[in-house]
Amino acid sequence: MLTTRPKIAELVFRVYGRALHPELFQVCASRTVKRGKYEAKIDITTAGHVVCWRYAGLTLTEVATSANHPLPECRRLVSAKLRGHRNEQVSCRGGVNYQVSFQLEPVAPEVFWTFQQELAQDGRHQGMLHRFDSSGRMALGALSYINLECRDRRLFVQAFHTFPDDYAIVKSQSLFEIP
Repeated sequence: MLTTRPKIAELVFRVYGRALHPELFQVCASRTVKRGKYEAKIDITTAGHVVCWRYAGLTLTEVATSANHPLPECRRLVSAKLRGHRNEQVSCRGGVNYQVSFQLEPVAPEVFWTFQQELAQDGRHQGMLHRFDSSGRMALGALSYINLECRDRRLFVQAFHTFPDDYAIVKSQSLFEIP
């Protein structure tokens, strides 16, 4: 199991049509939400995040992690390296729709530190925030911040993961919708 943040060149984004075993991940923070007819478990992990969303017998699991992290191939719906910007959409039975937009954004050091400070301030008031220890190269450690918008027929998840050693930010926006 990974105990530190992976290198940005190793990052992948995956979506499964099934739940994944929780022992596959080192969870740093977790939240469960139930709204209308769906429920979701959202975890911040050492490498990124896991969102397991359930509705009427259907399960979708979104994972931002390292390519070196051992994950199954069975019922994998999306698998992409986190490079640049990418959009994906999955239509499921019963009219369920899943959309995601994710990107890896290298930024200038001054932009990175400003963004990291803003995330830390926002995380004190809303959403989920986890501060990681410094890797030793930088004085401050990485941050992961997840904000949720729950409605009866949709769950909107915004995730931000910082990588101080590389001055990079992983951003994702996911929408889980029921008919």
